[in-house]
Amino acid sequence: MKNITYPTLLLIATILLSSCEDKASEQVEESTISYEFDEPHRPQYHFSPPEQWMNDPNGMVYLDGEYHLFYQHYPDSNVWGPMHWGHAISTDMIHWEHLPIALYPDSLGYIFSGSAVIDHGNTSGLGTNGIDPMIAIYTYHHQEDPQSQGIAFSNDKGRSWTKYDKNPVLKSPGIPDFRDPKVSWYEDADGNGKWIMTLAVKDRISFYSSPNLIDWKHESDFQPDWAAYGGVWECPDLFTLKTTGGEEKWVLLVSINPGGPNGGSATQYFIGDFDGGQFSAEGEKVKWIDYGTDNYAGVTWSNIPENDGRRLFLGWMSNWQYANIVPTTEWRSAMTLPRSLELISIADEDYLASRPVAEISNLLSQNATSNENPILLENPLAEIKLKASDAGNKSIVLSNKEGESLLISMDMEQLKIDRSKAGKVDFSEVFSAIQHAPLEGLKVEEVTLYLDRSSIEIFINDGEMVMTTIFFPSSSFNSVEHTGFVQKAEIAYFQSIWK
Repeated sequence: MKNITYPTLLLIATILLSSCEDKASEQVEESTISYEFDEPHRPQYHFSPPEQWMNDPNGMVYLDGEYHLFYQHYPDSNVWGPMHWGHAISTDMIHWEHLPIALYPDSLGYIFSGSAVIDHGNTSGLGTNGIDPMIAIYTYHHQEDPQSQGIAFSNDKGRSWTKYDKNPVLKSPGIPDFRDPKVSWYEDADGNGKWIMTLAVKDRISFYSSPNLIDWKHESDFQPDWAAYGGVWECPDLFTLKTTGGEEKWVLLVSINPGGPNGGSATQYFIGDFDGGQFSAEGEKVKWIDYGTDNYAGVTWSNIPENDGRRLFLGWMSNWQYANIVPTTEWRSAMTLPRSLELISIADEDYLASRPVAEISNLLSQNATSNENPILLENPLAEIKLKASDAGNKSIVLSNKEGESLLISMDMEQLKIDRSKAGKVDFSEVFSAIQHAPLEGLKVEEVTLYLDRSSIEIFINDGEMVMTTIFFPSSSFNSVEHTGFVQKAEIAYFQSIWK
């Protein structure tokens, strides 16, 4: 997803594209620069780029023990600019190895968001020596033409990339916003298979099919009148999950900017059915994967082994209302914790639950309990679990020695986050606004907080509701005062992934 509102950058786009074209075919060596990853506000257990700008996660695919994370990246500035695909790999979604930039802009345009798949059976014919290639499917953004879709392929596990020489493989029917392809393999009950592209087209989702990732046919559009609108639709994802009763249902993620429940960008989802050509949603209720302001453009990993069975999700931890102006310099933006998505039932209706992946336990010290209130944290990188003591109002206040504080409060009707006193807020007119999430009868029984230097992820009742928000205090929060919860809290501390 890309918010094209920066006139100065657009004026120099032609020059930048020309310089990037020269790099597009180069095999770039890994940087020898050493990064400390310890700058003010730098997250210590969330993914962030070594330097400069980052936004949407892209091309998330698993292969031979490695989780690949590509991401929207501008290597020449800490604000949005001509988009590249940055690249990192991990064996656990927690510890990351930074690799060279995977895809550079070229004469067809910037490299906007997209996905990656393993082309099992080499349907594209782009594999060599019996290898099933890794295929990246991405959006080309050119200043003078509607957006289009291109592909690139790798036969060495994503270490080097070759763009398809007949790009683009899918051109827009004249609509400028035509982007963010999420591709997956679909197989019907008779075993007949095809590739499905889920594409964001202005204010709707278009589905395309292909036998080979190269030749695409339009199948249908999804645009219910009751969905959340207000801005362009972006970064879709389509996948199946099973209900607690074992029934398989389809889930469609759609990011929107603006139009989120607390302003700016956010991600809605639909639960329903997909027949290989058309998606139909159950009910007419707008649902959000995260009610906080800072979880956007999230998508899931492809090619996860069947014996794992999880649907693994990662989002960009920022908001287009202020992403370009947050008070960081060397780097900008981070990703959420990786999460497992599951279907749950509340009052006979299906919802998505988001739960931090089990792998984070590798970073946590042994759990301890605290009967203090306020709790004085030994380490400001913490997992904090609080159990509700009654059905009344509840609050959690995180604070530091400078007197800055973040307030989380809830009553019978809503959950709120107030970051107006949580540090630097004057860089944006909207950053200090109170965030709300309607509980709609959800009884708060347990709250789990994941606290990093400049973010908090709040999980209610094992992920039945989630709120994610960022902040920029003068020093890390080291005190947690709570009301409406039992005195005993469970605390565990994170190690830094960069040390």
